[in-house]
Amino acid sequence: MKRALSGVFTVCCLLLSLNAFAHKPSDSYLFLQTDSSLRWDLALRDLEQAIGLDRNQDGQVTWGEVKQQQAAISAYALSRLQLQQDGQVCTLSLQRLQIDEHTDGAYAVLLLQPRCSLAANAALNFKYQLLFDIDPSHRGVLLDQRAGIAASSMIFSKEQPELSLSPQQLTRWSTLVNYINEGIYHIWMGLDHLLFISLLILPAVLVVKDHRWQQVTAFRPALWNLLKVITAFTIAHSITLCLAVLGVVSLPSRWVESAIAVSIIVLALNIFYPVIKHNQGWLAFGFGLLHGFGFASVLMELELPQATLVQALLGFNLGVELGQLMLVLLVFPLAYLLRSTKFYQVPILYGSAALTLVLASIWLVERAFDTTLFA
Repeated sequence: MKRALSGVFTVCCLLLSLNAFAHKPSDSYLFLQTDSSLRWDLALRDLEQAIGLDRNQDGQVTWGEVKQQQAAISAYALSRLQLQQDGQVCTLSLQRLQIDEHTDGAYAVLLLQPRCSLAANAALNFKYQLLFDIDPSHRGVLLDQRAGIAASSMIFSKEQPELSLSPQQLTRWSTLVNYINEGIYHIWMGLDHLLFISLLILPAVLVVKDHRWQQVTAFRPALWNLLKVITAFTIAHSITLCLAVLGVVSLPSRWVESAIAVSIIVLALNIFYPVIKHNQGWLAFGFGLLHGFGFASVLMELELPQATLVQALLGFNLGVELGQLMLVLLVFPLAYLLRSTKFYQVPILYGSAALTLVLASIWLVERAFDTTLFA
């Protein structure tokens, strides 16, 4: 039984380590604006991967290179977005191309003019196919800001490439449900947060005695202690997520992302040199304050109106919490069963800490110095 579980655990760790070196999941943002036009923000890094923008191969995409590729950008994007109004095809055309800075880099802004009214009482159907062939984890965020209706947001994914909008469907409940799903997705695809939680779970089935990790003797107390630590992390990131999204506190994204990398490094080092042996809840709470600002960047990109923002904020928080609990329920029972084996303490505990330490150190350098160590 233990050998079988060990095999499963090894595969999970290998998959996690392979995913660790994958690029950051991408997003695009499609705004239905108050003047019945559309704005579509596409990351330059995604367009570079899809059609190639860096003509001189110097590693930097300039505005001149983007302008030169305007026709290619328009053709590529519009071939992957279809819009129908009341069952009739609505043709889109590019009116203007701009550049805008998001928290995760530069985006091309396509200002589109539809050949239909996009009236508030019309039924709209979108079919979205951008980047799914290159990056299956890509998400498209649709934000409806049209006048005369309650603002709403929805998420395109490879599993759900088609979305429909009608006045009856634009409810606060739908926004809440959508952002619960988005919060779960963000935990599972946001690798820095995922690794942070994992480094809280893996040592939770062990205790430090005589400067060495030794197995815990009972399941329930160990799980209870872990849940208290995860709860402290949740409370902390919920506080700063709310403060950041509501505009009460603002920190530079570069500082926040660098500090998050530091938090992961600290947890990894604490596995090799366990200085913080008890009361990890305070450590999780302190670092959770930092991670909350990281979570906030997802919602701040959307510039949601206040009424919808409350629903999105609540749903996203619930989704993050559910994603964390899912990870605990998946990993903790296996960790508990394997805790007494050398396989667990060496390849899994120390191996995971070592891989995470290397990865987080790379992130720290890249984020702090705004550079790229590995293409």
